[in-house]
Amino acid sequence: MALEDLKHWVQDRIGGKPAPAVAVLRLDGVIGGRGVRGLTLQRMAQVIERAFKLRNLKAVALAVNSPGGAPVQSALLYRRIRQLAAEKKIPVFAFAEDVAASGGYWLLLAGDEIYADAASIVGSIGVVTSSFGFAEVLKRLGVERRLHTSGRDKSLLDPFLSEDPREVERLERLQRDLHEIFKSEVEERRGTKLSKTAELFEGEIFSGRRAVELGLVDGLGELRGVMRERFGESVRLRMFESARARRWWRLPGVSRARSGIGDLLDELVGAIEERLHWNRFGL
Repeated sequence: MALEDLKHWVQDRIGGKPAPAVAVLRLDGVIGGRGVRGLTLQRMAQVIERAFKLRNLKAVALAVNSPGGAPVQSALLYRRIRQLAAEKKIPVFAFAEDVAASGGYWLLLAGDEIYADAASIVGSIGVVTSSFGFAEVLKRLGVERRLHTSGRDKSLLDPFLSEDPREVERLERLQRDLHEIFKSEVEERRGTKLSKTAELFEGEIFSGRRAVELGLVDGLGELRGVMRERFGESVRLRMFESARARRWWRLPGVSRARSGIGDLLDELVGAIEERLHWNRFGL
């Protein structure tokens, strides 16, 4: 039991009025990701459960700082938070920090109320797929790519083959479907608060101030200030976050000697992928 929790437990036993508690659930980083990096339901499930079990809980506050990532993990995290909020009858407040874009905005949707800083980057409601093509490189090296499949559509945009217009159409069809799913979630959660402007669902990003005008967020504010205003100055904020940010060599039970080159490469690739996600927003 943490010292602060012990203090409030003693208050309960001696008849003192316990301070209202808000669980601060930190959702920081690329959604999905490799190795110990990234936000996934598997890594966050127990953390989310603990947040909703805090003594004298009045609300859960989501501190979101994410450039997006895997759509399925975005949806899974969002649903788990909403399920627990409904089961426990606990309100959820969501706060955008530097960035809550794409899948990061999907996480914000878990909030009954959404806030951002005026300079936060919010939105990017769309789907993006990126890759590289190495077909010409192979030709110059005199290397022939051989690909055999059972099923006409088993392969999709192989980077070592020239781009096939038919495969591009397949990818775009999938992207349109995912985009519609994302749009439906936004419309369901934000409802009549949303502006009717066409730019809303075209993948555009907005400042927090503009996001208020468009109905993507409810207001400008930071977590501590809004929670103190809502629940009083005595409100107790308790942080919940995963150990995701710790490097592989610092995780319990893992030493440099036991971690092979594969772990190192996985961490390196994950770091590069994460850097590319943040670079899209100049961070």
